[in-house]
Amino acid sequence: MDVDEMALLGEQPVAPLGRRDAVSTESTEDTGRRTARQSRAGNLPLELTSFVGRQVELSDAKSMFDTARLVTLTGIGGVGKTRLALRLAADLRKNFPHGVWLAEFGEVLDESVLIDVIARALGLRTGHTDPMDEIVQFLIDRKLLIVLDNCEHVIAPVARFAETVLRTCPEVSILTTTREPLNIAGESVLRVPSLSTPAEDHEPALMASPNYDAVALFEERAADAVPGFELSDDNIDTVVQICRQLDGLPLPLELAAAQLRAMSLTQIAQRLTDRYKLLTHGNRAAPARQRTLLLCVEWSYDLCSVLEQQIWINLSVFVGIIELDAAEGVCEEIDRDELLDGIFSLVDKSILIREEHGNAVGFRMLETIREFGRVKARESGDHAKLRRRHHDWYRQLVLDAESDWISVRQLEWIARLGREQSNLREAIEFAVLESDERMNGSALEITAALFPFWLSRNLLSEGRFWLDRALETRPVCASADRVKALYANSVLAELQGDLSAGSNLVSQGELLVAEMSDPVSDARMAHARGILELYSGNMLPASERLEEALQTFGEHADVGVRVWILMMLGLAYELGGNNERAIACHNEVLRITEARGESVYRSYSLWGIGIAVLRQGDAVRAEQCMRECLEFCRLIDEPLVTALCLEVLAWISGRNSDFDRAALLLGAAESLGSAVGSSPLLFEELRSHHTECEASARSSLGERGFRSRHRKGSRLGAKEAIKLALIES
Repeated sequence: MDVDEMALLGEQPVAPLGRRDAVSTESTEDTGRRTARQSRAGNLPLELTSFVGRQVELSDAKSMFDTARLVTLTGIGGVGKTRLALRLAADLRKNFPHGVWLAEFGEVLDESVLIDVIARALGLRTGHTDPMDEIVQFLIDRKLLIVLDNCEHVIAPVARFAETVLRTCPEVSILTTTREPLNIAGESVLRVPSLSTPAEDHEPALMASPNYDAVALFEERAADAVPGFELSDDNIDTVVQICRQLDGLPLPLELAAAQLRAMSLTQIAQRLTDRYKLLTHGNRAAPARQRTLLLCVEWSYDLCSVLEQQIWINLSVFVGIIELDAAEGVCEEIDRDELLDGIFSLVDKSILIREEHGNAVGFRMLETIREFGRVKARESGDHAKLRRRHHDWYRQLVLDAESDWISVRQLEWIARLGREQSNLREAIEFAVLESDERMNGSALEITAALFPFWLSRNLLSEGRFWLDRALETRPVCASADRVKALYANSVLAELQGDLSAGSNLVSQGELLVAEMSDPVSDARMAHARGILELYSGNMLPASERLEEALQTFGEHADVGVRVWILMMLGLAYELGGNNERAIACHNEVLRITEARGESVYRSYSLWGIGIAVLRQGDAVRAEQCMRECLEFCRLIDEPLVTALCLEVLAWISGRNSDFDRAALLLGAAESLGSAVGSSPLLFEELRSHHTECEASARSSLGERGFRSRHRKGSRLGAKEAIKLALIES
């Protein structure tokens, strides 16, 4: 190292030795070049556009450098790894007196020149000796940070370089960006996620929208494209839709924002169904692979092995979570061990995102990645075959869940089906749209089998939507599955107070069974008619039809249907004034379900017993039953049943003159019931209790006080409401 160079780096000159003699013999011109290159103590480019968000990732990465000298930022192409790395490096510059140096490999196609690229980035002129030796000698007594950008296609030589430097140069740190980790000792990996977007079930207010980094980035880049652009009440929903459709990925968001020069927001959102065709006009100065969305994703695809490419294509048929057993079902031609290795590799390469849900591990593809895989599947002619495999696997999953419903595994099934809702919808959609009769029957079979799940999670509108779709399939054939679907749809309609639709569905089913000779279908429609009579307030015919259904299902040993009939029969007797018979039915449900470790129907009958004993005047036992029921609601996630319990606990609080608590619980019950399109007052026979409780609370608290407490209760979510209800009054 020459005297001028040492002065620039803030060091005292010492007599050159060994290799440094060779460096000092450079020509005056070469020395001048090196001095000019290093005069800034680094070569980071200036930022040309604003840096948006990423505060969490910046903080996490800085913390990693407290304990590690090699930090790798990984993520799918277009997620913003390079931009994050440059901002991080700039923020860390003060920690490295000898500078922060950037080597970019985006255009490096030959691994053999990688060391030369790093040397040039450091301002070194490699000569007659091994360039790696020259770099090590240059770095060995310096404290600096090297940023190695876009390493995924030269991963092996980058790993060798990093390992050598870490072992020989104790004050040098390295920051790399790549689509997969280097996988060497001492590496800390930070997976760079997409920018935050509002959840699907949450529509943000205009003022809160900039808190989501994807929305903030789109707004800024849109204003660059169309000066004066800003978020408003008129456009916020469309902007959020675009951000969701593009998975919060910065590159496609910036490409979409640039389209505003020629298109409206609505036109962009509509055309994102073909995102690879739309997002084609990027920054001309950017690397080629980042100028269009298609080139960016193709770059990742080309870096995958043939096996990894096939797994990517196969798994693109999934929507939402991909669990390993489902992946094995769809990738049936791939050896299980090879599939597992391929999935791990795709996680490393950021094609798949690993997720944990309790004790379950699954994987997910961003929609941008999934759509690319589907395009490839269509090009190869495999798309229809993969969709059929996907459908067949999920059909069997649903049937297995139904047959195992009244068991200790019920909560596991509820959780699994809850995670798989997007895939279940995809499977039903495939069956509905297919023209052959077998698939039409499958749509009925799947939707009817999902009835216990939809009921348990109170997904009433969801269930009705898909049952309606399945029942619209043609031709209409008299089959047990169609009768079962009509029965299920009628119950969900009645739970939402739509007795007209329920009655129509029951009548359709009764016409069908008249053409059949099937005792189970007959009993199922007797069950449906009994429930319709129950919700219509006709307790005597309700109990008669339910007793008729019970006899058949007892003989055929369908324990799931049997306990459901018993529970509803208990309600019919209870509301008809026969409390002893009602309690006997509910106790039989408890006996069967407790022995099998079941939870859903047990919660229903606990509520039913609570109502029965309350009508007998035993408020203490009624409260105990409601509390036990709420404990199950907490496990199962039953908003409607939670609302039913809160309503009864409000009545009890009113009787105890705790009107403040009663008003809170009434508000929470009404809100949770309406959230699923139903009501905490399913039966008119119980309305008098509600009316009395509300009138007393209004009288005690005053109209203003009641409304305030009721409003506060209505803002509680299910978890908070249950927590409140379980506090001793």
